[in-house]
Amino acid sequence: MANDVLRYAKEVYLANLPETDYRCENIEGIKTFPDSDILIGCYPCQGFSQGGSRRSGNKINYLYRQFDRALRKIKPKAFIVENVSGMKRNDFAHLLRAQVVRFLSAGYRVKTQILNAADYGVPQERMRLFIVGIRSDFDVEYHFPKPTHGPDGQKEYASIRNALEGMPLWPDKTEYCQDPFHWYYLSRNRRRDWDSPSKTIVSHQRHVPLHPVSPRLQRIHTDKWVWTDDAPARRFSFREAAALQGFGRNLEFPDSYGIGMKYRVVGNAVPPQLFRAVAKALPEIF
Repeated sequence: MANDVLRYAKEVYLANLPETDYRCENIEGIKTFPDSDILIGCYPCQGFSQGGSRRSGNKINYLYRQFDRALRKIKPKAFIVENVSGMKRNDFAHLLRAQVVRFLSAGYRVKTQILNAADYGVPQERMRLFIVGIRSDFDVEYHFPKPTHGPDGQKEYASIRNALEGMPLWPDKTEYCQDPFHWYYLSRNRRRDWDSPSKTIVSHQRHVPLHPVSPRLQRIHTDKWVWTDDAPARRFSFREAAALQGFGRNLEFPDSYGIGMKYRVVGNAVPPQLFRAVAKALPEIF
C-alpha cells in the first residue's frame, strides 16, 4: 500500500508499479492499514527544507503524527523515515526530538543519521535525514550503511556523464523548463561539470540545476553569478532529472499533466540506490 495526496504521483507510481494499492487521499482519512513487516514514511518537508518556508509552526511539519498513528496500528518489525537534512537545524530540533520520543514510546529502538546519496552510487549530491527503528522485542540495533562511493567508499562517485551518457544534449523543448534565468536562479552556482555528481535535484522546475552543456558560471560578488560566455544554457530535463535521481531512463511518465508536475514528482522522490542501502542494512529479522 502507498499513500499520497498528489494525483500525478499516483499515476506515475502505478504506471511503473501497477500492483500497488495506492490511496490518493489525505492520510488523516485512512483509518485502517494492511499488515506489514515494514513501514516507510517520507512525509512532506516544505517546513524544513532550504526551498521551503522554514516555519517551525507550519502544519505540514506535524504529519509525523500520522506516521506515528500508522506505526502503532501496524506494529511492523521495522520502519524507515526519510526527510530533508534541515530537520536537524536548531530551530527544528525540537520537532525531530518529538518524533524520536514518539517512536521510542511506540516500542522501537531508534537511530538517526544524515546521509549523502552520492556516497551510495547516486549521481547527485543529496543530503537527507533518515530515522530508522527496529521493534524493541527483537533486541537488536540498527547500524547505518557505510559509504560505497567517494573518498570513504570503494568506488568513485557516479557522475552526470555516467547517468546521461547517450542521451541527447538538446532534447525536445517540451522536456525541459525554458523559463528565464532570473536573478534568484543566478544567486548561486547551479552548474556542475560532466564528471561530477549533480547538484541536488529539486521539485520546482525553475530551480532545477543546469545541464553541463551550459556555459560555466562565474561569481562576481555575493549572491551573483554570471555566464562566462554567450552559448545557450538549459536546465536538466525531467527525464534527465529522473536519471540523476537513480531511476534510470525507463521511468514512465503519463501525459495527463504538464512538465511542472513531472519535475515535481521526480524532485520529491527518494533515490532508489540510497533507499536500498538503508533498507539492506536492516538486521535479519524478516
